[in-house]
Amino acid sequence: MKSMEENIHSGKGFFGRQQNYLSEFVYGGIDGSVTTFAVVAGAVGAGLDNSIIIILGFANLFADGFSMSIGAYMSAKSEIQHFEKQKAIEYWEIENLPETEKQEIRDIYIDKGFKEPLLSQIVDVITEDKDRWVDVMMKDELGIVKNDKSPFQIGLFTFVSFLIIGLIPLFVFVIDYFNVNVDNKFLWSSLMTAMGFTIIGYLKSKVTNNSIWKGILETLLLGGLAAVVAYFVGDFLEQIIN
Repeated sequence: MKSMEENIHSGKGFFGRQQNYLSEFVYGGIDGSVTTFAVVAGAVGAGLDNSIIIILGFANLFADGFSMSIGAYMSAKSEIQHFEKQKAIEYWEIENLPETEKQEIRDIYIDKGFKEPLLSQIVDVITEDKDRWVDVMMKDELGIVKNDKSPFQIGLFTFVSFLIIGLIPLFVFVIDYFNVNVDNKFLWSSLMTAMGFTIIGYLKSKVTNNSIWKGILETLLLGGLAAVVAYFVGDFLEQIIN
């Protein structure tokens, strides 16, 4: 039977194993909903036609979503490559400068408050195994921990979230375009987007372990501020151009 600690870290919660990528889903969703709703708000403020709003919205949705997911993928891949490079350097130093590296282990544990004879015992145990030795150097000397997340899945979750949540502000305009008459489209878009912000804010609180209400309010405030700015910029530009 698993302990409580094992259950916490086992990845068997509501989101299953994919909860490891919940942060990517959250931040992709935040960016998707905020930027798309900002585009919609700016277009409405400029008095653009429904079809133009849809075109601008979907162009933003796919272009920004793809760009963000590629950026997330490349960042994660670079992080892994950097880790492997530094790990190879540590192996080389252990092979070629063993006494220097052993002294570094000693210094690390002196800084942690260990004293003789326990200090020497710890140093001997760590340095008798090269893999263990390198692991300690990576964590305690360089402060680097391997990221076990797949760069591909990081990019995928970011992109999927951006599309799904980012589609919400456009949904009303899309169904209206297909002859389903909707009054006050921007109002309905705003309300639906607020619901999306609420969901993302809730998930954000799960990632950051902060208050649920704080996560929701922060996300609503961020999205609302972006929309207000975009709306008035669009309205201002519309008045200048016309």
